[in-house]
Amino acid sequence: MIYSSAEKNTQLIKAEAKRLGFNSCGIAAAVQLQDDARRLEAWLSKGYNADMQYMERNFDLRIDPSKLVPGAKTVITLLFNYYPDIAQQQQAPKVAKYAYGTDYHFVIRDKLNELLAYIVDNIGAVDGRGFVDSAPVLERSWAVRSGLGWVGKNGNMLTRHSGSFFFIATLITDLDLVPDLPFSTSHCGSCTRCIDACPTDAIVSPTQIDANKCISYLTIELKDAIIPSEMHGKMEGWMFGCDICQDVCPWNRFSKPHAEPYFTPLPEILNLSVGEWEAMTEDTFNKVFKNSPFKRTKWKGIQRNIKAIQMPPTVKR
Repeated sequence: MIYSSAEKNTQLIKAEAKRLGFNSCGIAAAVQLQDDARRLEAWLSKGYNADMQYMERNFDLRIDPSKLVPGAKTVITLLFNYYPDIAQQQQAPKVAKYAYGTDYHFVIRDKLNELLAYIVDNIGAVDGRGFVDSAPVLERSWAVRSGLGWVGKNGNMLTRHSGSFFFIATLITDLDLVPDLPFSTSHCGSCTRCIDACPTDAIVSPTQIDANKCISYLTIELKDAIIPSEMHGKMEGWMFGCDICQDVCPWNRFSKPHAEPYFTPLPEILNLSVGEWEAMTEDTFNKVFKNSPFKRTKWKGIQRNIKAIQMPPTVKR
């Protein structure tokens, strides 16, 4: 069988992505995301982005990959598993699983740089940029277009083989590759477990999340000194992020523990009680969590969250 250069290069890249530890690698043609643009505009118009104004900026960059990489031809989407093999102790305030170890931005960015260097060394000069949810890229849309899975009712990317506990990374290049078939079906069916389980009713409709009510937003992105009183009594012990809608998803029964040493859980996250978190000084926090996603909310944010999860429900009169 004779392969074209595009086919050979596609195989090389997918093999190297697997060697680097990525669980899936999909390819899509770099086109403008017109349908996604309309959905994003509708979501923003409802104020569901809360005070995350950065989601309103650079709108044209989000929907057109050529604005990020001139001459872009291909978007490579990669999934990286973070499901842990150990759970938190019962007395520990809850932390989203993605934040157990080293900040994934460091880990995935390094792997993307390795992949890009491999492409240059083995295929030739290429213009490309890698992104890990810190730039205006609609990574879930590209994952669907790359045939990796579908967007579930909880707004997360879902796969039939490993659920949703993974990071999504994208590499936009001007390289000609063979695109995969888009994922055209949803496998959520009539299931509404994620919607029913959300204690704050943040999933306002299938795939539509109101960040104003989302525990992950409230404990990480919210910059206010106090979490709104109407959320008191609904936090269900979540100190940083929230995994409720993922934990109840039937597809996550296929999740398997990751093999990435950098994502090894910090003992403090697994074991410290609420009282021990309250007693932690800012200096200690900065030393222990210097390479952790916790840096995003800082010590003051963690202390705010600890108070919120202990507050009783607001009584309406």
